[in-house]
Amino acid sequence: MDRLSFDNPLFATYVIAATLLILKAAAMSWLVVFRMIRENGGFRSPEDLKKTLANPNPHPGQLEPNPRVERARRIQLNDLESFPYFLVAGFLWILTSPSLWLAQWLFYGYVVTRALHFVAYLTARTHDLRSLLWTPGSLILIYMAGSTLFSALLHAA
Repeated sequence: MDRLSFDNPLFATYVIAATLLILKAAAMSWLVVFRMIRENGGFRSPEDLKKTLANPNPHPGQLEPNPRVERARRIQLNDLESFPYFLVAGFLWILTSPSLWLAQWLFYGYVVTRALHFVAYLTARTHDLRSLLWTPGSLILIYMAGSTLFSALLHAA
């Protein structure tokens, strides 16, 4: 069986987790736009103050930071900082042929912790709680990367 085929349950598990994260990241862009429209502010570019159908009553205050828009942007940035690591580390890790149950636990565990982190961030929970939810995902990435490195070193020798 080809490792990079949907016939391989390990690869399919990775694809499901990776796709969920990609869709979540894409949804964050829409959340930022939704909040900008709802708040009628939080815009960043001077040209956003031009009168258009979408902005019939522009005013300079629209360029000021808006707390609700900025929170969504911080969540989006957090995703953009962490998801690429998962996508690469997870892909390389499946090439080491880990057990399916471990891959399911780690891949889906990462997705769940990121979803919970999102909820905590969106609802303005404490840094302590967000850190508690971030830590398992970070440890998952470290485990996958370390395991992959160890496997590569064994094969390179």
